[in-house]
Parts: sequence; C-alpha cells; structure tokens
Amino acid sequence: MTELSTGVRHFPEYLDRARQEALVEMIRSIVAEAPLFVPVMPSTGKPMSVRMSNCGPLGWVTDKERGYRYQSTHPVTGRPWPAMPDVLLDIWNGVSDCEKPPQACLINFYSDDARMGLHQDRDEQDLKAPVVSISLGNSCLFRIGGLSRTDRTRSVKLASGDIVVLGGEGRLCFHGVDRIYPATSTLLKNGGRINLTLRRVDP
Repeated sequence: MTELSTGVRHFPEYLDRARQEALVEMIRSIVAEAPLFVPVMPSTGKPMSVRMSNCGPLGWVTDKERGYRYQSTHPVTGRPWPAMPDVLLDIWNGVSDCEKPPQACLINFYSDDARMGLHQDRDEQDLKAPVVSISLGNSCLFRIGGLSRTDRTRSVKLASGDIVVLGGEGRLCFHGVDRIYPATSTLLKNGGRINLTLRRVDP
C-alpha cells in the first residue's frame, strides 16, 4: 500500500486474476438485472462518456431534471437495484477501516476513449466513511488533487486489480480519470475499463 496523499491509499494488485475474473462474472449478472444506462449532467443534459449501473440498497444516478442523487430504484426499469454481493462486502471490510457496511456500489464502464473530469464524491450524507474504488480491465491514468479544484494534482497509473481508498482528510479530494490505456489488460473481451466504487450514503 502507498499513500498518494493524506488519506488516499493505493493498493496495487490487491485482487489477483482469479478474483478479477470472478468480479467480472458478478458484474455481468448484475447488469443483466440492472442494465447499463448513460447518465447525463444536471441542467445541461449533456451525456457523460461512461455507462453505469449500481447494486446495493441505493444507487447513484443523475439526470437533467433532478441532478445528482441516490435512489433505491433503477432510473430506466424502475426496479430495485440488485443486492450487494458478499465479495464486495469482503473487499470493503479488508481495506476501508470502516465498521459500517457500504450501501451503494456504483458500476462505471469506460470505453477506451472515455474519461472522467475532476470531481468530488460529496453526494453522500456520511462523509466520514471512505470511498473504495476498484479497477478492472484496461489501465487508466488516475489524477488526484486536493480539497479545491485548483489545488496541485498528481497522476498515477491504475492497473486491473488495483484498489484506491479515499478516506479521512482525502475523502473529499478532487479526482478523475484522464485517459484509458487500450490493450493493457485481457480481462475484458472487448477492452475498456470497469470501475466499482463502494460508498456509504447515510450516517
């Protein structure tokens, strides 16, 4: 484990290949029940470059009319999100140092030309609980800054099986994905990257 900044911990190769493959199969079953959808920015309605889904009691969604939020149902199907698999709870318990369980797992699928601008994860009521981020598939260039968007940033390459934990003083650090590196992993048949973020929503 290395500390990227205060409270932001990087666990390289935390998941071996077998555990990564098991997670991909798990994600396939979740997405079969809760299909990937394209989120859009509040106010502008501009689509993001990622597709997403969720599992757990709550899921993170966004749309033009109501903005960023958590809700208990899929925004397209109207059905409850699939349950949080035990394997994700085990990962949370292994790295989060948090006694309370996660309530949401956001599943982001990045195509090889997708990216995610600098942002904070602050739609949760419980900002004391960390965010646990799991990388699967092609490597990405992850950028982490400070508590202000204008703070100096540093970049690190995240590979399949890596985990990053944003907690403590680093819980509200700005972070993003600048690029995906194609053909850096054989985990996903058609390339791209999957990012799972485990979050505690309620205090």
